[in-house]
Amino acid sequence: MVRHPEFFTLGLIVILFVVVAVINPMFFQPGSLFDVLRAATRSAIFALGILVVLASGGLDVSFTAIAALVMYGLTKIVLLFFPEAPFVLILLAGAAGGLLLGLMNGWLVKKLAAPSLVVTIGTQFLIRGFLLAFIGTEFFMNIPPSMLAVGQANIVSFQNNQGLQTALPYTTLAIPILALITWWLLNKTMMGRAVYAMGGSPAIAERLGYNLTRVYLFVFGYAGLLAGIAGIIHVSSTRIANPFDIVGTELDVIAAVILGGARITGGSGTVTGTLLGVLLVTLINSVLITLGIPTTWQKVIVGAFILVAGLLFSLRSKR
Repeated sequence: MVRHPEFFTLGLIVILFVVVAVINPMFFQPGSLFDVLRAATRSAIFALGILVVLASGGLDVSFTAIAALVMYGLTKIVLLFFPEAPFVLILLAGAAGGLLLGLMNGWLVKKLAAPSLVVTIGTQFLIRGFLLAFIGTEFFMNIPPSMLAVGQANIVSFQNNQGLQTALPYTTLAIPILALITWWLLNKTMMGRAVYAMGGSPAIAERLGYNLTRVYLFVFGYAGLLAGIAGIIHVSSTRIANPFDIVGTELDVIAAVILGGARITGGSGTVTGTLLGVLLVTLINSVLITLGIPTTWQKVIVGAFILVAGLLFSLRSKR
């Protein structure tokens, strides 16, 4: 577990499953597991983008604000001017909008030579301030037909023993698709090598010939692109466009990536570990609700897990 921190996360998941099996074995019905996957979809997409940023030695906290602006603004535009637009076109437009905002983050980080955390806190407040000033707390439930159709489509659907309908939505397919793309980018391309090299040491990466400006633009642009996709999928799944219903979830996503083995200082992290971290955080929340434990304890448990993970990472760095 010291050498491969994702095994630590997997071990915690196994322990959690054992505890739940003893206390409430009914949790392992397909419906409950489908709910976990549905709840993890948005966080997993966010986390894959944050993994790339953390691997480069940066940190982005503006991704939920980007998702909120893209999902609300684009849904409104489509409703007003292109109500019959196909979902693929809407998704591509959301990805493009997120990409542009992410590129702005990358450009500012490089241009200002400031810590990425400071820059993205600034852009987060800029975007949220814009939403508050021009939109307020307004939300709408009338979404484009193509988004509604995708949100209602299911891979598999059946009735459980209580007669309730349970289903696994098509939107969960975004997790394996984007995970494979992220894995390929990080492990099979020169840009992926540059990301890990810059996370290890920017000075050494520059001496090796990597263009750091391009790396900054790539990592923050990719995180923004995935945030835009997550926003569109979120609206399609919930069937409501609310610019503030994902506010405050940044730390949960970052915690999931760290629990998956990514170091905050950069140079490490895997797609497998990140997905396991997202699953762990989602499971903790779902299990607490199932067991009737106040959700405020979620933060306590996740915080304790992060401290233990930090101890393991410290041991790894001393070897």
